[in-house]
Amino acid sequence: MPHINFWAVLISAVIYFLLGWAWHSNLLFGKTWIKLMGYDKLSKKEKQAMMAKAKYGFGFAFLTAILTAYCLAYLVITVSNFYHSSGIVSGLQAGFWTWLGFVATTQLSGVLWERKPFKLYAINASYYLVSFLAMGSILALWP
Repeated sequence: MPHINFWAVLISAVIYFLLGWAWHSNLLFGKTWIKLMGYDKLSKKEKQAMMAKAKYGFGFAFLTAILTAYCLAYLVITVSNFYHSSGIVSGLQAGFWTWLGFVATTQLSGVLWERKPFKLYAINASYYLVSFLAMGSILALWP
């Protein structure tokens, strides 16, 4: 079992979480994302109920961010060992291939089978690409 730096995992999870906040806020794609998700059509009561659930959701979302960062750290180490490389290139490779093989492909099912708009897929998938590249870089540079 490789040695995984918990502090690097924690910082990566925080970056992942903060990127998600910014990505889905009005700073970046929030208005479009809300519209594409259909949240703009909810009643005031439905929005309040959703916000009440959100406070628990953020806690679970952060736990999943930690798990994602931990798994990506393991893959960064594996890529580094396999390619006999180190540094940011290993982190970017691990982040990109993880995104392409697992995120980009599974997110596409929403477009294919759930009739979600491709634009929503593009917003969500690009968030994961940017965040996986950022996390991979942090994890590779902070062994």
